[in-house]
Parts: sequence; C-alpha cells; structure tokens
Amino acid sequence: MTSQIIPVDPFDFIIFGGTGDLSERKLLPALYHRQRDHQFSEPTRIIGGSRSKMSDEEFRAFARKAILEHVQAQYVDEAELKEFLGRLSYVSVDAKSGDGFAKLKKALGHSDVIRVFYLAVAPGLFGDISDKLKEHSLVTPNSRIVVEKPIGRDLASAQALNDLIGDDFGEHQIFRIDHYLGKETVQNLMALRFANALYEPLWNSAHIDHVQITVSETVGLEDRVTYYDKAGALRDMVQNHILQLLCLVAMEAPASMEANAVRDEKLKVLNSLKRINGQEAPRHTVRGQYRAGASAGRPTVGPTGTTIGRRRRGPRRIRGSSRACRGRAKSPRSTPRQSARETARRGEPSDNALPRTSPEFAELQRTTARREVPRDDSAPRCRSSAITAL
Repeated sequence: MTSQIIPVDPFDFIIFGGTGDLSERKLLPALYHRQRDHQFSEPTRIIGGSRSKMSDEEFRAFARKAILEHVQAQYVDEAELKEFLGRLSYVSVDAKSGDGFAKLKKALGHSDVIRVFYLAVAPGLFGDISDKLKEHSLVTPNSRIVVEKPIGRDLASAQALNDLIGDDFGEHQIFRIDHYLGKETVQNLMALRFANALYEPLWNSAHIDHVQITVSETVGLEDRVTYYDKAGALRDMVQNHILQLLCLVAMEAPASMEANAVRDEKLKVLNSLKRINGQEAPRHTVRGQYRAGASAGRPTVGPTGTTIGRRRRGPRRIRGSSRACRGRAKSPRSTPRQSARETARRGEPSDNALPRTSPEFAELQRTTARREVPRDDSAPRCRSSAITAL
C-alpha cells in the first residue's frame, strides 16, 4: 500500500466542537497537512463552531497554536500555514437551543459544494445537531455528516442515535469513523499481512500461539475528566480502537480493498469472538487507574488531582483509565486461539499503567500464553504473534 495525494473538489468543512480537544489535537493538524500537500482546491473553507464566543481571528489564533504544538516543526511552513489560516472562520452555535444556526446558514450561503459536518462533540449532542441542520435547511444532496466514537453508551443508545441521524441524512451521507485507523502503523497492518510474501503464509494459528495488542499512551485525561468519568478506558479504547486493531490482525484477506469488502471481513472476526459474561469477567479482564508518577520525563498527577485549566479538581471517582482483557476468536485463521488486549491512558507501562505492574495482569498474561487446546506441535510457531505497540 502506498499513499497517494489526490486533489479534491472544493468543499466546506464545518467542525462542531471546533475548540475542543479532538479538533485541537487531531482535526486542525490533519487539515493543515492536507493544505501542505496541496490537496485543497479553491474555494475550500473550514468553519469552526462551538458554544464559546470567539471571533474569526481568535479561532485562527487557536488553530495556529494547535498546529505549532501538534505538528512536527519540520512540517510547519509559514506560507502554507498562513494560507491555511485564511480558510478558517468561526460561528458560535448552541446545539440545544439552536442559537447560531441561522448565522451558520448565512456563512455557508447557497453554494452547492460538498458540505462536511464533523461532529467532534459528545454523542449526546449528535441528534440535536442533526435535527438543527435539517430544521435550518442546511442538509443538501452534497452534504455529509461525520460522527466519531463513542456512538452511544450501549446497543440501545447507539441504535437510537443512528435512528436520529438517519431521520435527517441518508445512509450514504453518514460516516461513522474511528480516527485511530488513520495512524500510519495501523494502515500498514494490512500491507504487512496481505502483501508480504514472508508473513502471509505464516499468519495463522498453526504458527502463532497468541496475539498481544498494547496501546500505551502518553496522553492523560488532560481536560477530558468529565468525559472520561462517564466513559472510562473500556468505552474510550477497547470497544472501538482496540477491536479495530484486533479485526485487522485476525481478519481474512478481503475480496477487494473497497470499504464494504473490508467491513465484511471485520464483521466475521467480531462474530467469531466468544462473549464474556458477567461471571467470567474477573477471570478474563483487569481494570485499574494510572497513579501519580512520571511520563516523558515530566511529573503527572493521578485521578484525584487532575488539573483542569487553572483549577485543580479535588478527589472524585474516575472510571478505569487502564484496562486489560483476554478474548478468544474462532475462525479458519485463528481457531480457537486467544488474544490479549490492553490499554493505558497516560504513561509508559513501567511507571503509570497499573494493570501491567499488577499481579492480576501478570496472571492474565501468563494464562493467555498457556496452551489450553490441542494443536500440532510439529509446526514452527511464535509464542507471541505480535506485540503491537502504538
């Protein structure tokens, strides 16, 4: 797989939650890279929207600071950055009350270019924003709506959100995405598996004992304490990012690289996973929180002393920020081998990630590697297929 820069038609890109964490760390830097690679055609516009009162110039200053902080210095070109910032504008909107949507409609005008509404907000606002866009006649045949994980808290709420958005947009206009799949290492997994003549014949249960997938991040809760107190590591990382990685590791080769063909093979992996019920959970999962310590050479605080802006929030209950679990998949390639998945929000495993240093996690790793099913011992195999650290 090789990357290819393809210029796109002019479009309007509207970021709801334009001043939030996702916009600051991911979206604005990613859009700047598209500018730097000359992928935009004229006239392409990027409009930030949130409840905060902010002028266009203040939003551009926010974007400039985000790019300088989250884009490597060698990729920052002042001329390209200036041109990129010139595309930006800002509209204050309130998803609940509907304030500001008339102003957004005026800013967009009657252009028939592609409109992308990117919802970088809490899932509880997805339906409100979708309804307000339809109510103010902002949904055109060329519109798309992009929703990020988590889409709901459980199956029922996810179905309800899909129904709400589906009332305002056609299914072909709705894009449910996982930004983790944009990481270069993740994208390289399919090339490593299916285009590598050395690995492809060996990537199966005859040669691989088990798989360990590790997601150990240096980013902590930062200013997302409220979100993480409701979501925790299980909903934030395991049910989306890590399951996507598991699918890429365990899936069969798709008939083509088209989205639907890849999705079909991923679904086969998910359907083959053995469900963990409540009684089995303590045997197959470990939950924990990171402690105060050090990360990247700097001191960090634990959940009871998380700093939000300039205020230090006192002791409170924070859901698990670290999670490890073991699962089994039954498929032609993996029958019936095991995989272990772990994630830690903040910190190198040696100092902050509680599960990796706990006796419970050590036992989970030990029993994952234990042979529990008959297999052909005459075939050469790896004890641990791959430890994917991202």
